[in-house]
Amino acid sequence: RALSPSGTWLLYLPCSWSIGLAAEPGCLPDWHMLALFGVGAVLMRGAGCTINDMWDRDYDKKVARTASRPLAAGDISTFQSFVFLGGQLSLALCVLLCLNYYSIILGAASLSLVITYPLMKRITYWPQLVLGLTFNWGALLGWSAIKGSCEWSVCLPLYLAGVMWTLVYDTIYAHQDKRDDIVIGVKSTALQFKEDTKQWLSGFSLAMLLSLCVAGMNCNQTFPYYSAVAAVGAHLAHQIYTLDIDKPEDCWKKFASNRTVGALLFTGIVLGNL
Repeated sequence: RALSPSGTWLLYLPCSWSIGLAAEPGCLPDWHMLALFGVGAVLMRGAGCTINDMWDRDYDKKVARTASRPLAAGDISTFQSFVFLGGQLSLALCVLLCLNYYSIILGAASLSLVITYPLMKRITYWPQLVLGLTFNWGALLGWSAIKGSCEWSVCLPLYLAGVMWTLVYDTIYAHQDKRDDIVIGVKSTALQFKEDTKQWLSGFSLAMLLSLCVAGMNCNQTFPYYSAVAAVGAHLAHQIYTLDIDKPEDCWKKFASNRTVGALLFTGIVLGNL
């Protein structure tokens, strides 16, 4: 699972939505920009994992699922991980410098979130919200990379939709670790919502769908887009309805299936634009 590309996809997909929505009517998204953001997503997801493992090395030793991570297992030193992180962030900066000035500043602004997110599970039961704010920055950045600045009437609802989506999939993910989390004193929305999880997830899903509709209306999206939003709603409803929060394997399966949610929406955006 540590090698699963799910996390990279979940970071990349909001970028792809934004780049797709910013394309001119009748045109395909900018493939050069999609590829560039793909490289950026791989690098920043990697950097996020490195930062997370550095903050959490003492916690990770106590959780079966994370005990084999290189820092927790003692395979590499803290200094080596700093050097590695420096390399990752330097490469990510090279990607960022390919964009316009507005996007460079906007992209750099996300770094404070990337660095502080791993600390949040020690101080709040809502670390998933901070992860959402971090992971969906691409919903702002993709648009500005194409257009030169953010059209807030489109970018903000798209960003909000992404944040709500992260609250859904990462709460499901957190249910895998809740027993370990209680023992080591780590907080999460899974522990906050407990048996009410499905009601909360339903609320977040509804907020996501409404936000996507607002974003679509503000950039004159067409029928295929709204069909995709409906398909996303159906997928989320099925996920939540069939979820067993006490079975880690089921939680993992539902979490990983969110790639499909993001891909459905991207397809709808592309077809809607055409």
